[in-house]
Amino acid sequence: MTSENAETDAGPARITWHRAPKPRLVLAAGHGAGGGIEARDLRALAAALPAHGVTVALVEQPWRVAGKKLAPAPKTLDTGWRGIWPALRAAGLPVIAGGRSAGARVACRTAAELGAHAVLALSFPLHPPGKPEKSRAEELLGSGVPTLVVQGGNDPFGRPEEFPEASADAGETYDLIEIPYGDHGFAVPKRAEITQERALELITEGVAEWVGSLG
Repeated sequence: MTSENAETDAGPARITWHRAPKPRLVLAAGHGAGGGIEARDLRALAAALPAHGVTVALVEQPWRVAGKKLAPAPKTLDTGWRGIWPALRAAGLPVIAGGRSAGARVACRTAAELGAHAVLALSFPLHPPGKPEKSRAEELLGSGVPTLVVQGGNDPFGRPEEFPEASADAGETYDLIEIPYGDHGFAVPKRAEITQERALELITEGVAEWVGSLG
């Protein structure tokens, strides 16, 4: 594991690399607005995917590096994400744009522009809790590249059954993996029929299988 800073127009960002022995892809994963790269799903993917030929780059947005507690506007998040892209592409490998929550929105919004190979959207915030009328589906459907959504079954920001159908005629395409009982952070209650460990395994196994299917 190594870390490097990357200068962006939104300030310095930080990339923590978990390198695959024989990489064929890079997964860049950004964090959400309420936490950093210590999120359980990001840690699990960073530990599991290098064995599948995927170098994982966990990206800390400039506001987190600067020690701020509140995320800036989406436009500023996109600026920070664009700024780290040259470092991600330096090895000459295809890059999957990914992230959880707000980071997933950033990945979707910028994927086509940056030439991302695919998008991994963890806990995509389809709408604010309790406000399904304020849908962000357009961002997800407009990624323009193969997209995988991994969503907790009890995510208040959008349960799996709330996600819209993709229209192939409109060039929309995404797959969805449901993590039973999971909330927005993929935490499962003790009464659940699966353990927390199994929930994380479902994430890593599902993502590894999807990555393997990418051309």
